[in-house]
Amino acid sequence: MDATPSVALPENAASGIVDRPAPMRVRRREFGWGSRTFLMGIVNVTPDSFSGDGLLATGGPDTTGAAVALARRMSQEGADLLDVGGESSRPGHRVVDADEEMRRVLPVIRALRDTLPEMPISIDTTKTSVAAAALDAGADVINDIWGVRADAGLPRLAAERGVPLIVMHNRTEARYRNVLAEVLADLQRALDRALDCGVPWDALIVDPGIGFGKTAEQNLAILRDLAAFRVLGRPVLLGTSRKSTIGKVLDLPAPDRLEGTLATTALGVAAGADILRVHDVEPNRRAARMSDAIIRDAWREAPAAQPGQPAGGHARPQGQG
Repeated sequence: MDATPSVALPENAASGIVDRPAPMRVRRREFGWGSRTFLMGIVNVTPDSFSGDGLLATGGPDTTGAAVALARRMSQEGADLLDVGGESSRPGHRVVDADEEMRRVLPVIRALRDTLPEMPISIDTTKTSVAAAALDAGADVINDIWGVRADAGLPRLAAERGVPLIVMHNRTEARYRNVLAEVLADLQRALDRALDCGVPWDALIVDPGIGFGKTAEQNLAILRDLAAFRVLGRPVLLGTSRKSTIGKVLDLPAPDRLEGTLATTALGVAAGADILRVHDVEPNRRAARMSDAIIRDAWREAPAAQPGQPAGGHARPQGQG
C-alpha cells in the first residue's frame, strides 16, 4: 500500500529550517556565533550623544586623537570590533548632512585603521554616500540603524562591496498592536530585502533596536522575549548600553547606568545575544564572560587574558582580552 503523499522541496530550494549561523569572517577575525559573546565598542564622533560620550563635546580640539585613545583602551579591554558614528540618533538630535558626517568620521576611521590594523570597524550611518566613503577609509561593516526602511541603498552597497550588514529595527512612532511580532516581521522583511539586493545570508546581522521607536515598556517587553529573535536565523546584536529605559527604571542619568546595563548584558547573553554594543567595554566583557561560562560553558575554551594580551582557545579572536 502506498504511503500518504507528502510535500517535497522544490528544485534548488533550501530546507527552510533555521540552524546556528555560520561563522563570519571580518577583516582577519572570525566570529564563531554561539561560541561566546562578542563586544562592540562605541566610538561616537558627535557633539550631542545621549550618553554624554560624544567626542566632539568631550575630546577637546584633537577629536581624532581622542578617538584613537578611546579605541586603544577598548581594544585592550576586550572589544572585538568598533562602531564609529558621526550623527546622534537620540530623540531630537540635530540632523547633519552627508558632508558634515564624513568630515567627522573619515579622519577617525583612517586613524583607527592605521593604529589598529586588525580591528574590525563598522560605520554607523543611514546615508549610502557616508557608508561608501567610510568603507574606502577602512571600515569593514555597515551598521544601518534604519535597516527596516524601504530604501535599498545600503543593502546594495553592502552587496557590491562584499561586507557584512547590520539591520536594526526602528520606527518614527511607537505604534504597535503586538510589538514583538511586528518587530520580528519588520526585521524579516528587511532581511528579505537585503537578500534581494544581493547581500549573502551569512553576511547579515539583526538588531531589535532597543530604544528606537519604542517606549520603555515596549523595550522591556522585547528584552523579556529576546530569545525569540533567534527564529530569524541570524546573529543578534543587542544595544542597551546606558539607554533611557534603564534610566527610567532606575531613575538615573546616563553616566550612572552601568549596573543596569550589566543586568541587560547578563540576561541578553542568557537569551542568546551574539554581540553587545557597549560604551564600557571591560565591565561588560567580565559580565558577558561570566554569563558565557554559565550558559555556553565557554570558560574552558577561552581562559582569561590580561588586557592587550592574546586569549587562549579557539573561542576568542586573537588579541582579545
